[in-house]
Amino acid sequence: MIGERLREERERLGLTQPAFADAAGAKKRTLIDWEKGVSSPTAVQLSALAGIGVDVLYVLTGQSSQPATAPERLTPRQRALLNNYEHTSEEGKRIIEGTADLAAKSAAAGGRNKAA
Repeated sequence: MIGERLREERERLGLTQPAFADAAGAKKRTLIDWEKGVSSPTAVQLSALAGIGVDVLYVLTGQSSQPATAPERLTPRQRALLNNYEHTSEEGKRIIEGTADLAAKSAAAGGRNKAA
């Protein structure tokens, strides 16, 4: 489970395996072993990863130390969407909100149809 959460954090931060391993002071092969659950990072390595924005509490326990909507918890796509929203007119904000509402309703309806 720690390995899965490490991978999730790496992907959330948009980092490649080599870049993530380097930030931890490890080799890519070591990171692969972490992500597979073969081994785990040391406290020193986790501390280094915390320095680049990894939520170490989440990696260790599955409980996030940040609210899901905290800016540092957002994926690059989510940050880009939020940035676009913040830098548009009121009319643009209404369009984005309406589009998001329609997309969510469409996804929810699709999920119900698949379950039926």
